This record gives sequence, structure tokens and C-alpha cells, in this order.
Amino acid sequence: MTTSVTTLEAVESFVPDRVVPIEQLAERLRLRPTKVRLFRRIHGLQEIRFDPELSLYDVVLPAARRILDGPGVRDRIRYVVYSHTTQAVAPAHIDPAREIRNRLGLEHAEAFAVSQQNCASGMAAVDAAAELLRAEGGPGDRALVVTGEQAFSPQIQLIPDIAIMGDAGAACLVGLDGAGDTVRSYATRTLGEYSAAMLLDEEKSLEVSTVYAPVLAEVVREAVEQAGLTLDDIDQIIPHNVNLQSWRQTIGELGIDRSRVFLDNVGRYSHCFASDVFLNYTTLRDAGALRHGRTYVFATVGLGATFAAMVITHRASGVAQEAA
Repeated sequence: MTTSVTTLEAVESFVPDRVVPIEQLAERLRLRPTKVRLFRRIHGLQEIRFDPELSLYDVVLPAARRILDGPGVRDRIRYVVYSHTTQAVAPAHIDPAREIRNRLGLEHAEAFAVSQQNCASGMAAVDAAAELLRAEGGPGDRALVVTGEQAFSPQIQLIPDIAIMGDAGAACLVGLDGAGDTVRSYATRTLGEYSAAMLLDEEKSLEVSTVYAPVLAEVVREAVEQAGLTLDDIDQIIPHNVNLQSWRQTIGELGIDRSRVFLDNVGRYSHCFASDVFLNYTTLRDAGALRHGRTYVFATVGLGATFAAMVITHRASGVAQEAA
């Protein structure tokens, strides 16, 4: 029996209009000038999108609404999966996944959240949605995966010496054997000994920084091998935006040219929780930089040491795109 293929039939993203240079965050995040210089000169951060006047739903819903504007999409949604990094994104009496579903007018769909893999939860949600569709979905059923959250406090916004978090949202329409990008493979690895994340002691934190690039490179290679490919077959890696330094080290471990990893958005948006790879995908797509039939790798790491990579083959949706 042939296994159905996971397809990303649509991907959209959203960022707030408000642009904040990282220097303007120094007081809020209690960053000394030396730390600001670290983030700008070494990590490559320049500015973030950050608007405290927006609600969580102002950030999360726009990308999903654009997908639902497609003809006949709403009636086919079987699952709404909200992927988030911060464990508490709403008051305890509110289920944000159900709230998102209801605000989108999808009360007929089942709603739940995926969060325990932190910033790697977006790809985990795509994989989980596809498996549910295989197990119990009907013909034509789809899942809507939604990501997005806000840096609502300094404690959430800063990963010391590593990243400054920005606001962004994204959405993916996941199907089986449908039109759109095909998911060739998905690989993930969690190093549970580092699950305490920012609460790790100094020795464990140093260990994480030592294993980070080698393990991420191994997981990328694993996903590529599962797809029956080699790194030479990959057009570009579409990464998370944690910082340039971490990616310089990972690129060295992979032994590839830096141009094959899309890093332009690190300076423009910084790290946006679980939305990065989808935000970067739409940036490339909207610039006409994704080619029909070419293969790409999503790659990200969730705080607490979850490493994930997903190989996709791009299928252009229109004749003009395909001709490009």
C-alpha cells in the first residue's frame, strides 16, 4: 500500500508594521552597551517587529485568514493546530487553540495545541496534522497549522547572549497528496538532559553551546538522507532566525557555502518563536526565489534542545511561477 504524501498547499505569514531597532530595547531588556554590540555585530541582529498594542490574535490570525480566503478551503478544515513556544500565551481560563478556531469561523473543526518542542513545534505540528489526516481524515480533509505569539515580557523576549524575540505569525494548509509543496522527510531529535533550557547551570549551558551546531547539522543530514538525497541536491536551507553566529558554526559543520542558507531575515526580524521557517519561506517565495521542482530544507532548534529539519520539494501554484 502506498503511503499518502504530506503536502503544504498554502503557506502565509504576518509581521506587525512597527519596526524597533534593537538599541531601543536596551532599557526594557536591561542590556548593557556591550551586549547590544554583541547582538548587532556578532549575531547580526538589527531590528525586530514588536508592537505591544496588538493582541495575540492580531498577530496570529491574519496569515490564517489569507489561507481561508481560498475557494472551498473552510469546509475542508478537519483540524486547527495552534503551535506555540511560550507555554502560557493566554489566561488560564482560555484555550487559545479553540479561541483561534472560533475566531476563524471554523467551529466544525477539532482544535488543539502543540508546544512542548518550543521553537521546533511548528514543524512538529505539520507532521502531527498529517499523521492525523492519514489515520482518521476523510477524502479532501485538510488541517490548518497556525503559529504565532508575542514577546509580551522581557523574560520571554530575551534569550541571554543568544537571541532577541520578535512578533510574527504564520499559517500552513496541510493536506495529503494535494497540490503544493511535498514534504519528503521530517527528522527530529531532543536532548532531554538540556530540557531546563534557560534554567541550566553554567556547565550544562556550555555543553549546549558545544553540541548545538554539530547536532543540528546531523539532523539536517538525517532529513536529507531520509528523503533519498544528498546535500548537493538541496537548493537552499530555510532556517530559523536565532542569530548569525550559530548558523556560521552550523554551516561549517555541514561543509556548505553560506549562500545556501537564507539568512537575510535574521537582521530584519530576528527570532520569531515557531514562525521563523514559514516567515522565511514566504519571503523567498514572494521574491520569486523558490523554483518549481527544487528541494529545500526547513531547519530549526527549540529551546531545551529539540532539533528539527524537514525536506520539501516546491511546487509552484501558477503557470507564471512554474515558468520562473
